[in-house]
Amino acid sequence: MARKTKGTAPTATPLPEAATVPPPETILVRSHRIACEGVGGALGHPRVWLELGGAGEVDCPYCDRRFVAVTEPGDESELLAPGTYEGAAGH
Repeated sequence: MARKTKGTAPTATPLPEAATVPPPETILVRSHRIACEGVGGALGHPRVWLELGGAGEVDCPYCDRRFVAVTEPGDESELLAPGTYEGAAGH
């Protein structure tokens, strides 16, 4: 039987700060309550409703899209339906 040798325990190597990944897409919105379905179609995710809150931004928990408000709470356009945003693939 082989003998075990004493050694040092493996240690975790901390990740450099540059290893943090930014959100893949930032979408400017005029509503503080929005819906996200990912990229849509088969590559999307279930629709989730997100509140931007006091910070004026929120990240989707599924696809990491970041939604940033361009208006203050209460300044929303009444012509836009809740959850509507303008973008290349707006839903």
